[in-house]
Amino acid sequence: MLATKKCRVLFVCIGNSCRSAMAESIARRDASDVIEPSSAGLFPLGYVAEPTQQTLLANGYPVESLSSKPLRRDAMEDADLIVNLSGQSLARQFYVVFDATGRAHLAPPIEDWRVADPYGEDPATYQRILEEIQSRVLLLAARLRAEHGSENP
Repeated sequence: MLATKKCRVLFVCIGNSCRSAMAESIARRDASDVIEPSSAGLFPLGYVAEPTQQTLLANGYPVESLSSKPLRRDAMEDADLIVNLSGQSLARQFYVVFDATGRAHLAPPIEDWRVADPYGEDPATYQRILEEIQSRVLLLAARLRAEHGSENP
């Protein structure tokens, strides 16, 4: 069986402390056959929120490789798909990306996932948001598998 080409997915939210970090961790565990995940924040907090880490760990997801980092041009250029969880429109801001030589090219496709920000909320809210993101990541993975003809579950 041929290996499926992995889609480099950049998950973006405001602080890269809750939603995008959750999505990265979920994709890393549940969709590593088709997704090469990374995450970033428009205004990174510089840390992954403790309730995010606790919720991920309670659900069996890894937290070791997670960090809150800024959205950088090179990360956007390397992505095949940007998943926007920020609640803000990225399409207009990032329609054109300029590479290191100053040449303009279209940014990767951007999908908007409307997911509430759990920052500062109770554990039940974090759990609910994790489950919503998990469902969306699994749907994305299934779509990518179908697009690439993979039979992996």
